[in-house]
Amino acid sequence: MMMNRRAFSTALLAGAAASLVSSRGMAATTPPVTARNVVLVHGLFADGSCWSEVIPRLQAAGLNVTSVQNPLTTLADAVASALRVLDRQDGPTVLVGHSFSGMIVTEAGVHPNVSALVYVAARAPDADEDYTALAKTYPTPPASAGIVFDGDEGRLSEQAFLRDFAGDLPEAKAKVLYAVQQPFHKQLLAGKTSHAAWRSKPSYYAVSTEDRTINPDLERFMAKRMGATTIEVKASHLALISQPDAIARLILDAARQPS
Repeated sequence: MMMNRRAFSTALLAGAAASLVSSRGMAATTPPVTARNVVLVHGLFADGSCWSEVIPRLQAAGLNVTSVQNPLTTLADAVASALRVLDRQDGPTVLVGHSFSGMIVTEAGVHPNVSALVYVAARAPDADEDYTALAKTYPTPPASAGIVFDGDEGRLSEQAFLRDFAGDLPEAKAKVLYAVQQPFHKQLLAGKTSHAAWRSKPSYYAVSTEDRTINPDLERFMAKRMGATTIEVKASHLALISQPDAIARLILDAARQPS
């Protein structure tokens, strides 16, 4: 039987509505986009090579990895360096920071390419927060006494580096890391973040329980405050070197990758 024009129009609209409902249902059940990129940022007393144990583990999982060479001059310079790398990423990116570079992650993490943040024994200030004042509410970690200055440039003494920064690494390996230690400028420590990316981005935190560079209880406080997915690793400040499997798994979780 021939369908009249009104019946045809009604059927067409019904079909379109059913198609729309079906598409919405599919969208609702589609897994979120997986991050394929990871950008790593180092902190004080180090350079980009400090991620050398974590990088191959992430690459083996198929991730595109870039380790930023932090200039350690001013916070603005350091953030700009990270942002240039983030601009080059081709999609969702996990931004990872160790130690001081948690400041950089907190500020640069608002970049639209950043899908998640990972803090590894790292500073995690709020916007405009005085991190130094916050840290003083906890017992001073031993490494602080080992910072020496040559004019405006600061570094850790060898004794403090081996004992308080890299205390759970074989001495020979720790001495290699000490040899490539990059000095930081005093002005770097005066910077404050103007954004707190962890307030709007999924965040992950690795607490180093044996840390002698940042107080572990301060790390726990910052992780809890940001509502981060948190792990605790029995490690020195350099968990990214002494416990690379645990750190890589946390980053893979942030990227929604199987470990």
